[in-house]
Amino acid sequence: MVFLENDPRVTKVGKILRATAMDELPQLINILRGDMSFVGPRPIDRSEGNPRYKDVSEIPGYNVRRQVRPGLTGIAQIYADKYISPRNKFRYDNLYVRNISFLLDLKIFLLSFWISFKGSWERSGRKVKKGG
Repeated sequence: MVFLENDPRVTKVGKILRATAMDELPQLINILRGDMSFVGPRPIDRSEGNPRYKDVSEIPGYNVRRQVRPGLTGIAQIYADKYISPRNKFRYDNLYVRNISFLLDLKIFLLSFWISFKGSWERSGRKVKKGG
C-alpha cells in the first residue's frame, strides 16, 4: 500500500500512532511466534516492486536479504529516507546481513526506541545522524 505524505484518510490519532510506531505493536505477535525478530530487514511489501523488475525477487540483493528473519526495525528504517527505492533499501538490508551482530542489533533497537520516543518515524529523510 502506498501512503501519501499528507494522506487525508489518516486521522489525528492515526498520525500519532504512525509517528510513534505504535501501529507496529501487532507485529509483536509475529515476533512471539518466531516469524519475525525485533531487528532485521523489514518484511518485503510486494508493492515495493519496480517497473524494471517483474517481481521483487529480481532486484539485486534480494537473495542475500532473505537469509535473515525479517524484523520490526532495521538499518534502512533508521538511516534511509522514508521513500527509498526498493533497490536502495536492499542495499541497506544487505549491509545489515553482512554485519549482523548483537551490538548492531542493540544499537538499532535503541535508536528505534529513541525515534519512537521523539515521534519522528513519519519524518522524511534520515531519522538520526549517520554516526549514531
